[in-house]
Amino acid sequence: MKVLITGGAGFIGYHLARYLCARNIDVTIYDNFSRGVVDPDLKELSLYENLTVVDGSCLDKAKLFELGFDFDFIFHLAAIIGVEHVNAAPYRVIVENCEMLQNIIEFCRGQRHLHRFLFPSTSEVYAGTLEHFALQLPTPETTPLAVTDLKRPRTSYMLSKIVGEFMCNFSDVPFTIFRPHNVYGPRMGLVHVVPGQLEKAFYAVPGSSIEVPSARQTRTFMYVDDAVKLLEAFMLNESCEGKTINLGSLAGEISIYELVKTCHKVVQKDLNVVCLPSPVGSPERRCPDMSFAYTLVPSFQETSLLDGIQHTFQWYKERVFSGKQISAR
Repeated sequence: MKVLITGGAGFIGYHLARYLCARNIDVTIYDNFSRGVVDPDLKELSLYENLTVVDGSCLDKAKLFELGFDFDFIFHLAAIIGVEHVNAAPYRVIVENCEMLQNIIEFCRGQRHLHRFLFPSTSEVYAGTLEHFALQLPTPETTPLAVTDLKRPRTSYMLSKIVGEFMCNFSDVPFTIFRPHNVYGPRMGLVHVVPGQLEKAFYAVPGSSIEVPSARQTRTFMYVDDAVKLLEAFMLNESCEGKTINLGSLAGEISIYELVKTCHKVVQKDLNVVCLPSPVGSPERRCPDMSFAYTLVPSFQETSLLDGIQHTFQWYKERVFSGKQISAR
């Protein structure tokens, strides 16, 4: 079995590659390292004889096609993401994300025995429905989608993913679309809420105050090791072909405030929280209906939020907060 992961040096791609390699599956990572970094973890992963790492962009069709045409499964995780990048270059986001996907679909069509193409959408596709209409919570995959303000830069990322879902549905390749909801864990980069708040707490003076945007908003959080196990199930289960599936936690919503206080508990510091307003376009709530996904793994035991944050903190404390290595971007 051969698996290709574009964007495989990034957060989820790295953890997925590590998981599949440990299961003796041949994995190729294709990445231009614009977000992922060649850190000690990736170097250690490269010691697997069944892993190949190729430096290349999905915008470079010729380089992409040099990978060959004997992949069984392809995960397309490469994309321009992150609120900072999206707000800075919204036009580039939608154009390049769609162009990368177009190249990958053409690449998939040339494969000799492709079983499945797996495309990550985003939980942001529900944001317009939440903003303008009554959104069912937990939110099923069948929810009608609406878009947020087209003059809002952040809308570009969500639109690129909605267009991507459309492209997959009419691609003439066997596909599964998954919509991640706040997956977190080691090596994800400090701009995300869990490692970002752990960093603030780690360096804070006990009794001081920490500013927290969107403190009253609610989310569900899924530890990355759980996410990759579900992705394997999506990949191998034939009932997932042609489906769009939520990827997230069954544990239910918690506020960002509660999340931050859990981070403070893990770091073992008593800190005050200063609640700041939410950024424009940030959804007030996110909670996926996971009923279909968990039928694929009925005995699945999800990592608790406390345990997941403890694992994440230990990784950052030993590697990044210590100054020994840089964090993924």
